[in-house]
Amino acid sequence: MTAADITAGKEAEDRIAVASNWKLVWWRFRRHHLAMASAVLLIFMYTIVLVPNFFSTQDPERTDARQAFIPVQTVHLFDDGSFSPWVPAIAGKRNPTTLRMEWTTDSNKKVPVTFFGTGYKWKVFGLFETTRHLIVPVDPNQRIFLLGSDRLGRDQWSRIMHGTQTSMTVGLVAVALSVILGVVLGGISGYVGGKTDSVIQRLIELLQSVPTIPIWLALSAALPRDWTPTQIFFAITVILSLVGWTTLGREVRGRFLALREEDFVLAARLAGCSRMRIILRHMVPTFLSHIIATSSLAIPVMIINETSLSFLGLGIRPPAISWGVLLQEAQNIQTLALAPWLLIPGLVVIVAVLAFNLVGDGLRDAADPYSH
Repeated sequence: MTAADITAGKEAEDRIAVASNWKLVWWRFRRHHLAMASAVLLIFMYTIVLVPNFFSTQDPERTDARQAFIPVQTVHLFDDGSFSPWVPAIAGKRNPTTLRMEWTTDSNKKVPVTFFGTGYKWKVFGLFETTRHLIVPVDPNQRIFLLGSDRLGRDQWSRIMHGTQTSMTVGLVAVALSVILGVVLGGISGYVGGKTDSVIQRLIELLQSVPTIPIWLALSAALPRDWTPTQIFFAITVILSLVGWTTLGREVRGRFLALREEDFVLAARLAGCSRMRIILRHMVPTFLSHIIATSSLAIPVMIINETSLSFLGLGIRPPAISWGVLLQEAQNIQTLALAPWLLIPGLVVIVAVLAFNLVGDGLRDAADPYSH
């Protein structure tokens, strides 16, 4: 070993010795390549959540029954060796037996498309209007279907973009509410103890003893049918979070039982800090990385729960769009045989859940000081 290697080793040790806990977590996390790739994918998906209209090719509610069950039009970037994006045209003929229109793609006829072109109007964050979209046909009078169309002739690609906004937001907001409930109630239970601890623990045991799916079904079925999509959205979010906080509440209580006897908690109490300040400002930050890792693993569970409820017709309801609502179109075997691309939202759910799980595993390993 050369003197340069020894010097570099000492510099690395010094850098680690003075690094904050968050920096150490980041250094360990970025060595998890699958977790890093999944994090990039999730960042892209939440970019779609912010501006789904930008990624849409047309209005997701635009219907045309004459263009039902159009197959997937694949984007080709080059034409005769030069960069000239296009999609194959659609050719249709009526089946003489069933009298149903049957569509096929015709690669001999090309529909030119452009990136960052102009399409229908939409508002950015509800503030100002724009007509800019990621990909649109050059001819504004034409429609393209990158992932096919459904039974009403609605563009599946555009609906998946808007469904991503709903489903990903429900999972994130529901977990945020669950974390707040778990940290506050679990912290009070572990720090205060006594009768308060007994009441909260009995509540947790009650919620955990009742089968989860019947609770969701009962609460969702009890929602008024005349509620707006926004009201249904928030109601489903609250339902998911009310049941999902119990596991984290138990974990927080266990940590607090160990932490409340530490010297820094006694010092904060002697300094006159209130119970909530001691819990939120002194005790919670000591295992915040664990809470973040646990939350990232809980988000995909919430997404699957919302998708399942919407698929059964008890969650988000049309005209709102979510992955579960889109999968309702794939309930009919005959419809699925005609348009297998209607199952693509299920593939999106699988990819999102897998990405969240990989990121959660990476965060959990990075936050555990004994994992390396």
